[in-house]
Amino acid sequence: MSDFMRVIYNEQMADLAGLLGEMAGVAGTLMEQATQALLEADLPLAEQVIGEGDRIAEMNTLAEEKAFALLALQAPVAGDLRQVVSAIQIVGDVNRMGVLALHVAKVARRRHPNHALPESVNGYFAEMGRIAVNMGAAAKEVLESRDPHRAAQLNVDDEAMDDLHKHLFTLLMDREWKDGVAAAVDVTLLGRYYERFADHAVEIGRRVVFLVTGVLPPDTDPATE
Repeated sequence: MSDFMRVIYNEQMADLAGLLGEMAGVAGTLMEQATQALLEADLPLAEQVIGEGDRIAEMNTLAEEKAFALLALQAPVAGDLRQVVSAIQIVGDVNRMGVLALHVAKVARRRHPNHALPESVNGYFAEMGRIAVNMGAAAKEVLESRDPHRAAQLNVDDEAMDDLHKHLFTLLMDREWKDGVAAAVDVTLLGRYYERFADHAVEIGRRVVFLVTGVLPPDTDPATE
């Protein structure tokens, strides 16, 4: 790659990294708002979050176009190719984070004017929401800084989310559960949305580590949502 093409490539990669960071930031903000709508049965806020679906889709399309343009026009090899391929994979993860926030808001809307969650689990979801928002912010930071040490820390941050998710199942299986089948279904779905949001943030961290070091950390919980 010539010096001129190298400059162009670096500029395009920086532009793509900035867009991916912006997407992660949007996902974190939407999850914060969706959690508030869920806990407070706030229909206008839920509708506001859901209304961001087109924006998420547009950002995803733009990021994909930028990534594939790099692949097609710059014909990267070796380390440069690793960066572009990692970026393409990260696009999918940040997109899913935004979509999962929309799923939470849709549950809040579907149950309005009632609360989707029994009061007994509000505290768990408030904490899961807090962790998810923090992980969204951390994913944004990692995408912009490419700090492999902070990227690896995302897997540690996810442990608290996994613990809360597991405990929810303990509550649902308890004979003392008195809130009915519909509430149990909502709690199960919502717990899954928060868990997968965190898992996609972890996957972003793994990809950033690979992007920087060329070594992909072990995949302890592959994202499937």
